[in-house]
Amino acid sequence: MAKKEQLSFETIISQIAKKDFKPIYFLMGDESFYINKITDAILENALQEGEKDFNEIVRYGADVSVADIINEARFYPSFAQYRVVVVKEAQEVKKLEDLVNYLEKPLQSTILVINYKNGSFDRRKKLIAEVEKHGILFESKKLYDNQLPSWINVFVDKKGLKIDPKASQMLADFIGSDLNRLAGELEKLLITIPQNQTRITPELVERNIGISKEYNNFEFLKAVVQKDILKANRIALYFEKNPKNNPLNVTLIVLHNFFSNLMLCHYLPNKNEAGVMQGLRIQSFQARDYMFGLRNFSPFKTMDIISLIRECDANMKGVGDTGSSNGDLLKVLLYKILH
Repeated sequence: MAKKEQLSFETIISQIAKKDFKPIYFLMGDESFYINKITDAILENALQEGEKDFNEIVRYGADVSVADIINEARFYPSFAQYRVVVVKEAQEVKKLEDLVNYLEKPLQSTILVINYKNGSFDRRKKLIAEVEKHGILFESKKLYDNQLPSWINVFVDKKGLKIDPKASQMLADFIGSDLNRLAGELEKLLITIPQNQTRITPELVERNIGISKEYNNFEFLKAVVQKDILKANRIALYFEKNPKNNPLNVTLIVLHNFFSNLMLCHYLPNKNEAGVMQGLRIQSFQARDYMFGLRNFSPFKTMDIISLIRECDANMKGVGDTGSSNGDLLKVLLYKILH
């Protein structure tokens, strides 16, 4: 049987807003942001405030059995159209696959929401087939680092605002792929924007998030790619003096992602800006760095740099420990990249 196409997050939220509910929502994956958002939307839209005391049940996987979940789901609602049963941390439920006994014939007046986080349930199990037959299966995957700026742009755009490319990259590099934290920091930024301002700038990020607009991974990578030795070393020194806000592991991820993509660029049939944008599925401002990279680093040097970054990462973790500080490791890596 062909795999059923997954509905998008936006489609699911739209259905919920229209009160088009399904008897089962099985939400799984490593990215909890979308799982939480869908669950919250159901809790906000399925019941009126006066109906929630008797019809909204929230349980946690470590405290319930499959039998408990089925018993809750088989109760009829009290003076309401629906009964909502949410099981959070469902990955802790023992023998969760036995839930199939309920899902073969689910109660249409119950909205059962299963939050299965930090991984995905085995799609080969009959449980998944029954979920797809009667309701919604949604897998929430972690975004790749190069997808974060676009995600930030969309998030801000939905608020009726814009964000400078540098500002979005600063946030992506500093916060990383934790979408819950990223969304929280963006909400804080939106509150601080003056009424007559419609754009989030690097200065606004620097002032409210604590990221330097001059000394960050965005500017560090730019200096490395352009072989601006003085600027790159100045930023590396700043990172060494401010390790809490500039951890080496994050810098190594930024460097590794760039040079791995640069290696791909060397083998693109069309190596102009348009070809790089299409090949890597990136925006124009990002493609410009790769154009510098193609000019300044040969395929052989690029491969060597990737090996050097991996070696630095291993040293940082104590493999082949040289006794060097993280600051010294970065300075040595920088020297080897630029010479």
